[in-house]
Amino acid sequence: MIPAFLFLLFLSVTNVLLSTPVDDNDESETPMLLDDIAIPDTLARNADPCTARGCKWPKSGRFVFVPYDISTHYCKKERKFIVKVLKSFKRSTCIRFVPRRPCDRDYIHFFSGDGCWSYIGRQKGGQKISLQRKGCLSRSTIQHEVLHALGFNHEQVRSDRDKYVWILYKNIEPGMEHNFQKKETNNLGTPYDFSSVMQYSNHAFSKNGKPTIVAKCNPKLKFGHAKQMSINDIIRIKKLYKCY
Repeated sequence: MIPAFLFLLFLSVTNVLLSTPVDDNDESETPMLLDDIAIPDTLARNADPCTARGCKWPKSGRFVFVPYDISTHYCKKERKFIVKVLKSFKRSTCIRFVPRRPCDRDYIHFFSGDGCWSYIGRQKGGQKISLQRKGCLSRSTIQHEVLHALGFNHEQVRSDRDKYVWILYKNIEPGMEHNFQKKETNNLGTPYDFSSVMQYSNHAFSKNGKPTIVAKCNPKLKFGHAKQMSINDIIRIKKLYKCY
């Protein structure tokens, strides 16, 4: 887990501009959350299985254009920083974040909500990514939540995680066990990655200061504090979205 302390056409992919500020009411109700993952009102669905059922963002030619807009509740400097982080995806993948147009039905809306959270994969209609102004505006956190929106789950819930980590439920804060529930993920032929920006820290949701996740390869290994996407994070995006 990345601590909060824890996407049609665009003429120039070299100039990702700030979207027209959105004068919106962001005081809407926060959706049901599983840690930083918002659950749709229908069914709660690394890559998540939903990517095989339509929650991937569509590809147009060589690129995947993802429309976005940014709340006016951020100051100009904060909006520029969010855009700067979005531009980091185009340097190594086929993902292109582009300012939302009126005709774009599916898009991402960044706003300063209650904490840092996102839905998994593309949702129908506009979907929110919450990046609270105090605590969520770091490169790693923005990349983490955007990766959720692209269809990726946390590293420690991937289907083969038991080969690599021990989950110490006895140390987990009561009521937070769902954040460690293993999922049937598509691991895209990539290895478990302790340096992934999607990896929780050793002591995530600890009730007693003791580790909740321990690496089997090295019980003393410290992880979960990535500053940016790892090589495997990038490889997974390229494989899932067929970035050739």
